[in-house]
Amino acid sequence: MDVLDFITILIILAAFFLLMNVRYLKLPSTIGLMIMALSLSVFIIFGEAIFSTLKTLASDLMTEYNFSKVLFQVMLSFLLFAGALEMNLDKLGEEKWIVLILATMGVLISTFIVGYAIYYLLPIVHLQLSLNNCLLFGALISPTDPISVLAMIKTSRVSKNLQSQIAGESLFNDGIGVVVFLTILHVALSGESHVNLWDVGKLFGQEVIGGIALGAVFGYLGLKLLILIENEYTEIEVLVTLSMVLGGAGLAQRLHVSGPLAMVTMGLFVSNQGRSEKLRDAAGEYVYKFWHLMDEAMNAILFILIGMQIIVIHWKLDFISAAGFAILVVLFSRFIGVGLPVSIYRLRKKVPKFTIRILTWSGLRGGISVALALSLYEHAKSGEMVMTDVDLIIIMTYCVVLFSIVVQGLTVKKLFAKTEVDE
Repeated sequence: MDVLDFITILIILAAFFLLMNVRYLKLPSTIGLMIMALSLSVFIIFGEAIFSTLKTLASDLMTEYNFSKVLFQVMLSFLLFAGALEMNLDKLGEEKWIVLILATMGVLISTFIVGYAIYYLLPIVHLQLSLNNCLLFGALISPTDPISVLAMIKTSRVSKNLQSQIAGESLFNDGIGVVVFLTILHVALSGESHVNLWDVGKLFGQEVIGGIALGAVFGYLGLKLLILIENEYTEIEVLVTLSMVLGGAGLAQRLHVSGPLAMVTMGLFVSNQGRSEKLRDAAGEYVYKFWHLMDEAMNAILFILIGMQIIVIHWKLDFISAAGFAILVVLFSRFIGVGLPVSIYRLRKKVPKFTIRILTWSGLRGGISVALALSLYEHAKSGEMVMTDVDLIIIMTYCVVLFSIVVQGLTVKKLFAKTEVDE
């Protein structure tokens, strides 16, 4: 199947599922899409006896195109840029310190809590992973997914400051999470028993600081071009922003810097919320409508892909109990990961009463965690990792993501509603 056929099938499914959700399910679009994609996947799996070739065709479709590469090299750039366009810079500036603390300390605390907890809990269900592999799982599951979180915020009523905290953290902490993941992966594959702090610092500087710097350069140049055009040619403005995203993503990959952080930085430069009148009107309204459309379409396709991944995951019954432990551990680590930084931040600035509770439950996981977990298959196929270990990591990741999006995503609005008057 060529790329055009693959994209056509995804768009048809997205349009059909969105229609069914709006007409019948009436759920938040991301949750409704994922539930329908999961239902289709389960039907394909259990309907194999009746439709003998259906599962084979679906499995070929999902394995022919590498989910990790599709997300990281194509979809993520568009989604993060579109998400950053909707950020209010004034509110983000007010919450910059709490966002920075959560995006760094929060991810690191969560990574190590999850890693060590899973390492000691797995023997209870007669399973075992090396400490490095447990920390690897901790690194890939700790960052909140910006795509899931931003989709949730759009349909929730929250204060602007709290929205900036939640969205800002999710936009930036995936870059930190990927750096931590790559560092632990390097240690796990090299057989080293400890992390070299110099290597960590070097990788951090290259990925994070390099990504932000690249995004700032592209964002500044793109903003200057948009001001120069003066809204006279909306089609050129759209092409400028497209060039920023595609060119920036390609260059980030070649320079080995963080593409996600570059996209977020570029989007913040172009964002029209919380800016002076001159900068607010740099890009015409059509530009933001175009990127809103891209955001909605990519979101729909992404959550269909996540739901369909159940077809190609190697499920094993004895891994289900491990996934249950993983869900509880991830929630606990999220509570500590946000609770400790927020408690420290409270020493210098007043924080709303229910902030820790809200940040804990609204920390959704999504496509980034699934893509990072699935990327481990390549190392297993090359013999660098044990395939059974990779299967266990992927199943735990997938179950945490499902619980996060479906259960937390469906109930977080009630938490917002209860605490809204206290903010």
